[in-house]
Amino acid sequence: MNKKSDFNKRLFFLAISIVLNSFSNALTVASHCGSALWTASSVNLSEWFHFPLGSVLFVEGIAVVIANALLLKHFDWHRMLGNLVFMVPFSYLVGAISSGLDNHGLLNWPLGARIIADALGIVGIGVAVSIYQRANIVLHPNDDLTYIVRFKFMNGKAAVAQWVSYIPAISIILLTFIVTHHIYAVGLGTILAFVLQGAVTGWSDRHVFTTLKHHLNV
Repeated sequence: MNKKSDFNKRLFFLAISIVLNSFSNALTVASHCGSALWTASSVNLSEWFHFPLGSVLFVEGIAVVIANALLLKHFDWHRMLGNLVFMVPFSYLVGAISSGLDNHGLLNWPLGARIIADALGIVGIGVAVSIYQRANIVLHPNDDLTYIVRFKFMNGKAAVAQWVSYIPAISIILLTFIVTHHIYAVGLGTILAFVLQGAVTGWSDRHVFTTLKHHLNV
């Protein structure tokens, strides 16, 4: 496969993964059964400062971009710009889709149905992360953090890297709880994300769109 057709293929998968990741994250927020940890940290910051979720997701992403540069020990401007390009549609798609799901009464679904929707959202996030990490054109900075930890420090171990990269998100949730005495978007889905999301990503690497291989850049 020549470079142009390979890039077009990766771009196609990137588009699929952004939509899947945005919808899956929004599903976990709207189900109110627990979001993935980074999303949960943004929800708690949003409630604390009374800022729109999409804006908080974007600002939090900027902070992670800087952290990633420190881990890489240099400022890769192309990579950082790619993070920003990913964040804009993702952040505001999550906010818009979660609001739309709220408006369509997802919260009124039976608890069992909402738990299933939440679990599907967590799985969808893991699959989406696998797809755009392999395409590796642009990454969300949170997942770029996992990617850097995975291949620079953890010998490619997806699950362990995911757990390590969650430390800042967990710290944010704990801080907001200490200050506000409230906790939001943390529940069964959060536990599932912590335990399973890295494993789902590793499984998806082997079983979802298997012709798409990792294009390493660490």
